[in-house]
Formats: sequence, structure tokens, C-alpha cells
Amino acid sequence: MTKRIVVTGIGASSAIGGTAPENWSNLLAGMSGGRTLEHDWVEKYDLPVTFAAEAMVRPEEVLPRHEAKRLDPSAQFAVIAAREAWEDAGSPEVAPERLGIDFATGIGGLWTLLDAWDTLRERGPRRVMPLTVPMLMPNAAAGNLSLIFGARAYAQTVVSACASSTESVLSAYKHLQEGLADVVIAGGAESAIHPITMASFASAQALSRRNDDPATASRPGAIDRDGFVMGEGAAVMILETEEHAKARGAKIYGYVVGGGVTADSYHITGNDPEGAGAARAVEMALQMAGRSADEVTHINAHATSTPVGDPNEYVALKRVFGDRLDEIPVSATKASTGHLLGGTGALEGIFTLLALRDRVAPPTINMTTPDPAVPFRLSGTGQQLGSGDQLAISNSFGFGGHNAVVAFASA
Repeated sequence: MTKRIVVTGIGASSAIGGTAPENWSNLLAGMSGGRTLEHDWVEKYDLPVTFAAEAMVRPEEVLPRHEAKRLDPSAQFAVIAAREAWEDAGSPEVAPERLGIDFATGIGGLWTLLDAWDTLRERGPRRVMPLTVPMLMPNAAAGNLSLIFGARAYAQTVVSACASSTESVLSAYKHLQEGLADVVIAGGAESAIHPITMASFASAQALSRRNDDPATASRPGAIDRDGFVMGEGAAVMILETEEHAKARGAKIYGYVVGGGVTADSYHITGNDPEGAGAARAVEMALQMAGRSADEVTHINAHATSTPVGDPNEYVALKRVFGDRLDEIPVSATKASTGHLLGGTGALEGIFTLLALRDRVAPPTINMTTPDPAVPFRLSGTGQQLGSGDQLAISNSFGFGGHNAVVAFASA
């Protein structure tokens, strides 16, 4: 594999912004997306966690009604982010057979599925929408993006829990290397702030319970962290071969230079406390990039703010970087955005690219007392990166023991 793969367009919607630039500026400003949920179902079901990081801009504010009603909220976010990224890339002219889709979700059409179940029970089978299955299926976003953009090379979907969209970016990289396409729309989306998921994650002791202070609830690396904050939204990158991008005069945010995917085979929800699988994913990413651990200048950590997950990630990275890990500027951006599950890796990939572009590791908010077991070089303010060539990695780990890492290089 010798082709150089570039990112020419980005789009994002999350709790801290409705566009990629808005997300980036609000991240640098230290905004928190954690907010109290204003829904009747919170009180109806007496949920133990009453807050989340809902998207700042609702899909119905952006999409035409006739389009929105045919898409689950997760696919709505996907379409919004993809259109932004496509326009940002200059709406590339590419033959349909040379345009691919690599998309991801962790859960998919949850709202559609459970709303349809309620309709079936309360109103009978004749009232269930005929589009229910096409809306709830995990590949709905990829299929709809293929239709919207006329992508005929392929339209694939990755479902690997919270590692999903990091894997989708790596899949796009590989498909471009293999010559299956010249341009790929890659990313992930999730809309799972629903009573069933909120109740389930709370029952598993995975969510923070700081109902009285949602804005500071996500505290990666802090000794008093007590769980993650559920987020939602989507993030999309337009990836191209460098040859194709330069031929059309496209701007280049940076390079995708490698990646690694492994499995822990340890526990269905917990990651390996020895970090062997995660470390191997990082090593694979660097090997594919032809770079060494000594060259990494920034890390966007998975860092969900769970008591067990954060130190396990530190252990994994320590296996790769040794004592140098304590010198590398690290960002834990879920403190601001919440955890977008299947959409989080692509969003953090965008943040990693922009960190390299602007030479600043974004701040990690809500740092109270650092946990000695998680001595990442985190900062409540942006950390300056050096001049010259920059190399960064973005980590994602998911239920099922999935580990995914993508390596980015500055333009």
C-alpha cells in the first residue's frame, strides 16, 4: 500500500455544535454539552440519571419534514453531517462507481424500533409504518447516504459499539488504498438518548449520576469521576487519494496514515486491564504508518470518565510509549461532547485532525483532582503542539472488546 490518503471535508453535529467549525471553536472554549433532559419520559420512568449531552441543533431544524420522517434520528444526524462535509470538500466531481460509503453506528435505529413496538402493542399491526425496517436497520445511514450522493462503489456499515466510526475511517483508508474508490464518505452517527438505554447504562453503573451538575459530570482522568455522559450526533470525513484531491485543487486538512483493529477477548463490557489488545492496535497503526512511537506528538484518548476504563487505557498506552507517555499532550474530549457511542470515533478523529492543523491539543474540561492511576498529560487549557510534521493517534474502545486506533499526520 503506497497511496497517500487525505481528508478534504469535515462535518459534525454534537452537544457543543451543529457544524464542525462550531464544534471545534466551542471545544477550544471549554464548553460542556451536559444538560438536564427536558422530556416527560424522564419523570415517567423515574430514571436514576436525568441528564445527557443532547445535540445542540435538532435534526428537524435542519432537514425538510418530508425527508426527516423517513429517517431514524441517527440517520438524520448522518445526513446532516455528510452534507456539511461534502460541501466543505468542494462537492467533489467523481464518477458514481468511484464514490464509496464507509459508515458506522453502535446501535442504529433505536427510536424507530421501540416506537414501532409501542405502535404494534397499542394500535395493532396495521398501524406499523411500512418503512420501519428500512429505518431501524443499522445500515440505514449508509444506504441513504449512497442514495443521496449517488455512491455506487460500495456502501458498507461497521457496528462495533463505541469503536464503530473509528473503524469506518480505517475501512475507508483501506478501501482507497485498494483502489475500490477515489473518494469515500466516512463517519458514524448515533441517537440513543432514550429511556431504555439510559436505564440500562445506569443499571450497569456506567453513567455519571451527577444530576445536580450535568455540565461537570464527565471528568476523564479525575479521581472523582463516576461514569460517562450519554451523547448523540454524527461526524463525517471526506477521504480521498492525495492524487485525486490535488488534481481538483482541494484543500487538505491532513493525512490518514494508518490504523489498527484488535479484540480483547476478555469481557463483553470491560476492557482488558493489562491493555494488551489496545496496545497492539496502537502498534499496528504506527506500523502501518511507517512511524515510531517516538514520533507521536498528540493523543485523543478514548477516556470516557468511567472508574475502570480510564486507568486501563493508560496502562495500554504505557505499554507502547513507556515513560514518554507522560510527556505527550493528551485530550479527553468526551468531557465536552459526552459519549456519542458509535459516532464518537469519527468526531474525535476530526478533533485530532484540527489539533494538528492548529497546533493545539484541545482542553479537557472538568479536571478536579487528577487520579494518580491516570497520569495522562491532560490540561484544562489548550496545549500547544510543536512546529513541523505532527503525528497523532485517536483511540476508540467498545463493548465486545473492540479496539480501534487511527493515526493522522499534519498536512
